Amino acid sequence: MDYLAALVPPVVMAAFFIALVRVIVKTQGGAAKAKEDAAVDAALARAQNARGATSSEA
Repeated sequence: MDYLAALVPPVVMAAFFIALVRVIVKTQGGAAKAKEDAAVDAALARAQNARGATSSEA
């Protein structure tokens, strides 16, 4: 019975971890996804433009 007591906590923790990952994956996106994607795209474009401006000045 000691082996059963030793295995229960990791199995329970693994089940909760899997459930947490599933919730995180399912909640990605939604109504704000397009807005967040646009903000990231704008930031990347600004970074690329800044890098291009500094390399062309040199």
